[in-house]
Amino acid sequence: MHTYAVFLRGINVGGVRIAMKDLAEALSGAGYAHVSTLLASGNVVLDAATGDPAAVKADIEAVLRARFGYEAWVIITTPGRLASIVSSYPFPAVADGVQRHDYVVLAVTADAVAGVLAACPAPSPGELVAAGDGVLYWQVPRGSSLETRVAREIGRARHKAVLTTRNLNTLRKVLVRLGA
Repeated sequence: MHTYAVFLRGINVGGVRIAMKDLAEALSGAGYAHVSTLLASGNVVLDAATGDPAAVKADIEAVLRARFGYEAWVIITTPGRLASIVSSYPFPAVADGVQRHDYVVLAVTADAVAGVLAACPAPSPGELVAAGDGVLYWQVPRGSSLETRVAREIGRARHKAVLTTRNLNTLRKVLVRLGA
């Protein structure tokens, strides 16, 4: 068995409502083992028979589309890669006395990260961004998570199949659930 962290994009916001119990049942029914959800924002830990993350991604998206009737996209990662992503977060939690929100924008490909950076060559004041290994590290002053240039860019429809954003604290919780 191979363990994965699965991050669903766009559920329980904007009209797509899925109870985590129903999500876990759908994935268990599709043959995944040890399915565990975390929070109500589409974070799942599970075991799959295959060691091919692309196959798991395609299968889970098909299961979600069939079961819940929405255009589902997920990003899959391994425990080791997620641990590396979290440990590589480059920004301090507080800078210049300003409390900040720490995010990681998970991407299907490095090209998706490059696309966001190209569209936002200059972040908003107080906003910090840095490219990582298939992720975009992003930090904003508290209270401005929806108004910044990067926030507006990553929310565009053209990115919905290739990006999903998680708070750094959420990713840490997923790591605990993974036992990593």
